Amino acid sequence: MSEEREKERTYVEDIDRSIYDFRNEEKDAYRIRAGLTPEIITEISKTKNDPAWMLEHRLKSLEIFERSSMPVWGPSIEGLNMDQIATYVRPNTKMSAEWSEVPEEIKDTFEKLGIPQAERESLAGVGAQYDSELVYHNVKKEVAEQGVIYTDLESAMHGPYEQMIHDHFMKLVPPTDHKFAALHGAVWSGGSFVYVPPGVSVEIPLQSYFRLNAPGAGQFEHTLIIVDEGAYLHFIEGCSAPKYNVANLHAGCVELFVGKRATLRYSTIENWSKNMYNLNTKRARVEEDGKVEWISGSFGSHVGYLYPMSVLAGDRARSEFSGVTFAGAGQNLDTGCKVVHIGKNTSSYINTRSISKSGGISTFRSAVVVQAGAENAKSSTSASLSCWMRRAARTRFRQSRSRPTRRTSATRQR
Repeated sequence: MSEEREKERTYVEDIDRSIYDFRNEEKDAYRIRAGLTPEIITEISKTKNDPAWMLEHRLKSLEIFERSSMPVWGPSIEGLNMDQIATYVRPNTKMSAEWSEVPEEIKDTFEKLGIPQAERESLAGVGAQYDSELVYHNVKKEVAEQGVIYTDLESAMHGPYEQMIHDHFMKLVPPTDHKFAALHGAVWSGGSFVYVPPGVSVEIPLQSYFRLNAPGAGQFEHTLIIVDEGAYLHFIEGCSAPKYNVANLHAGCVELFVGKRATLRYSTIENWSKNMYNLNTKRARVEEDGKVEWISGSFGSHVGYLYPMSVLAGDRARSEFSGVTFAGAGQNLDTGCKVVHIGKNTSSYINTRSISKSGGISTFRSAVVVQAGAENAKSSTSASLSCWMRRAARTRFRQSRSRPTRRTSATRQR
């Protein structure tokens, strides 16, 4: 009995990858040639039936990508060659609101991942993306009757919400933010658009799930969520991919707009395969008396850069971030959180746990910035790093900084 207890205290099981590493035969309807050129971007835009302003945005983003330098602050991404990545892969189906209309092989993939069961039991709506396109999207009638919009972003661009999307798309994460934000702006495809009207509380979560099946490809979904004044939403995202012996890339983008007195909880579990470069960007803007809650789990990918950011723009805006990172053999995960305090009497709390074993590397990187005029800002950061040394493994506390004004309190725990 004592030996069993000792094992419980000193041994951490690896993530069971068999749940995610199954793969389907490639039956793509269309796969764009690898690489990045204006002609490829224009072809993607034409395939997506983009409005003119979006094609212009894509081409400008490509120009920014080409003149931007690779990030050097995190793990090496030398193994990623964009000339070998296909940035658009269309599955052999169209989006449907009925699981019965989804091709059997794709439907079986999401059945194995438990998505239809979760929808039946505990979700108000579900979007399922396979490679570069949504294959299923549905929202419960009672939620739609509240005025909640939950649909794929591309369809929304051609309806009454086009101007709203135009006014918000890549405004929190501009293409100039970093090289892979520019890449996303050029080749993005798929993703979800959510709008919750003022005063509406969505009591049951919405969920989007992203599955990349194609080897040597990238997935670049864009999630745009607007929670209007006094509204509430819990949104869940999940993602996974099978393992191949070639590099895959995920460079998605999440933009969250939280209105006055609104609350948004955003939960995500990233279970990418160990050949994946996960270079994702997530950002929230919170207005007066609003609150954003981040719940983040990073358990997959070969190399990961992931730093969700909250901009506390309004007075008394709040942000809470809870994250867990697990780095096993062959993984180098650089994760953390950033908060910018702008309004008065704002508060933020960062709480993370990182585990490394079997040669894995986990780095926690955070920043808390208090701008001039953000009086009485409060921030607390707690980071716990665990290293299981059966083989060499490393955990690193890279940076945590606060720049307080005269009337600011900041605490940090390690």
